[in-house]
Amino acid sequence: MDREQVLERMRREKIIAIVRGVETASIGGVALALAAGGITCMEITVDHRTQDGPEETYRSIAWLRERMGEAVCLGAGTVLDEEETRRAVAAGADYIISPNLDEGVIHLTRELGKVSIPGTFTPSEAVQAYRWGADIVKLFPAGLLGPDYIKALKGPLPHIPFCAVGGITPENAGDFIRAGCVSLGIGGNLVNLTAVREKRFGDLTAAARRFAAGAAGLEIDLIHQDNQDKN
Repeated sequence: MDREQVLERMRREKIIAIVRGVETASIGGVALALAAGGITCMEITVDHRTQDGPEETYRSIAWLRERMGEAVCLGAGTVLDEEETRRAVAAGADYIISPNLDEGVIHLTRELGKVSIPGTFTPSEAVQAYRWGADIVKLFPAGLLGPDYIKALKGPLPHIPFCAVGGITPENAGDFIRAGCVSLGIGGNLVNLTAVREKRFGDLTAAARRFAAGAAGLEIDLIHQDNQDKN
């Protein structure tokens, strides 16, 4: 998938699922469950908790890429340096997301032909990220200041595409989109690790549908009731 295809899918779906702490053995079930709910953009975060954590992350990315191909729009998250960028792209990542702003990571990501989404919080950081070549600028933790902060940023910076991460719920997802975000990154509120461990993948599908409906501005309660009626 080329850069423009990745960006188009992100804009269309509006949601990037943040998959953190999921073992490779369960990653396929998570991906299928999210896709069934309408979310195919998935960020597999680099696990820095242990020495072997990053390798497990690259294995998960490679496993998904080999088995699901372009059915998933696959990225790597919590990428902190250029070596992690290279390894993630080699494993099959279409885009690189970071919690911080690193010029080397942005430049290398673009050199490798991938989509760059670095993390920022202030207007100065957002402008610098975009100047360095970011395709989308991640705002983290967006939930601390809410959609009004996005609106304030978009006033002087209407040309910068933002992705809000942190504190997003089905109920406020539409508010962040209407405030000017092109996409939203959603972690534990969408990919519940207890549900994953207990293999309740249907819970993930239901959550994906609710988030997709919220981001699209649909009435979430009605969507939820319709799904219950079908079960």
